[in-house]
Amino acid sequence: MTTFVLRARTMYLPGGPRAASLWVKDGVIERVSTLDEPTDGRPEIDAGAHFVMPGLVDTHVHINDPGRSTWEGFATATRAAAAGGVTTLVDMPLNSVPATIDGHGVEAKLRALEGNAYVDVGFCGGLVPANASSLDALVKEGVLAVKCFLCESGVAEFPNVAEAQLVEGMRRLSGVPLFVHAELPDPLERAEAALGPLQPGGEKQYSRWLASRPMEAEEEAVELVLGVAERTGARAHIVHLSASSALPLLRRARDRNVLLSAETCPHYLTFASEEIPEGATAYKCAPPIREAFNRDLLWDAVREGLLTQVVTDHSPSTLDLKCNDSGDFVRAWGGISSLELGFTVLAGQARARGLALETLLARMTEAPAELVGLTQRKGRLAAGADADFFFWDDTAKRTVHAVDLQHRNPITPYEGRELGGQVVRTFLRGREVFRLEAGKPVFAQTSGQWLRGAG
Repeated sequence: MTTFVLRARTMYLPGGPRAASLWVKDGVIERVSTLDEPTDGRPEIDAGAHFVMPGLVDTHVHINDPGRSTWEGFATATRAAAAGGVTTLVDMPLNSVPATIDGHGVEAKLRALEGNAYVDVGFCGGLVPANASSLDALVKEGVLAVKCFLCESGVAEFPNVAEAQLVEGMRRLSGVPLFVHAELPDPLERAEAALGPLQPGGEKQYSRWLASRPMEAEEEAVELVLGVAERTGARAHIVHLSASSALPLLRRARDRNVLLSAETCPHYLTFASEEIPEGATAYKCAPPIREAFNRDLLWDAVREGLLTQVVTDHSPSTLDLKCNDSGDFVRAWGGISSLELGFTVLAGQARARGLALETLLARMTEAPAELVGLTQRKGRLAAGADADFFFWDDTAKRTVHAVDLQHRNPITPYEGRELGGQVVRTFLRGREVFRLEAGKPVFAQTSGQWLRGAG
């Protein structure tokens, strides 16, 4: 059923939450009306006491399929997304084999995606040293954005770019943003030299890992990208910002009308380095989780709108690569799995900090949709948009257990964490794709589509 009227006493609309009816026809929102407007005979769905919220748009997800689907595949990742209220995601170009750096990589992704997606999926292409001259062709293949690393990515298939290649790439890009992993190699090398070499097998203290990835690496990288964006006029976006010391640079960009934006992630807004136990490699990511004072400044930037987006950077791996048993922070893969948990983790924290839920939602829906050119279809409950939404039980309580989550490998730093609120139903283009039934997840057949860019 994709034609109906949805009634909700609390519906999160672009103008704020209110009682409303959503008129859906063939999976698209026709209009929004008052709660009690009579129907034209079409079926009704009553949300009851649940809040109705626009489907989340997560523009930073590592699915690793094909080639490393033992880390994560399209079926498991998109089930996790649906269970977390995410109806649109953008898959990153590295970790899969082949990487998404040319038409061959896009085709391989499409074959892996076909018939395996529970939500809609767009692709992010990659800028690497050898392909700057072919970025136009990659965009014509339908990617929604392009991504590069300024330091080593961790996989051989996706080498980092130097400044000259960054400049060339940004000069050639038009119509899509460049996502930048913003850590520069020189500050990282200086930090490791000051620490002494990190020893595989002997580094269980999180403080050593943190010290090896200093704020300066991010700050200097953001300053570089700001300068290039200002010179070229290209749109750049800093992914997974963790260093509050870079926030003044984002203000400078805003004041100068430079096309530079930035995101942060739930783990940077939730955890503090002082609280991470010895050997707890589930917390390892790059850039790293930093101190509590830094976390507070990131929240302030989210409130201000300086950090325009909050997305997960869902970056899974197998348990052995995460070194869960040895607690080795050197060998452990850096990445946090949280696709199913992002909004649920942050909703309670936002309220405790006095941040309106609709502000948090805007950072997780409208802003990421706008960044990748999906404003007309995704991220809002408004006429003409896809009927993507989820029901939120604001009174529910849950305890996170990795084995209950839908992503492929059962590891998460949120293990044992008590959360308030629960996604109980998710709809994609008017079709229910997920529901909780007697506390158990139930999924419909796959109906997710590839979101091809305009090219």
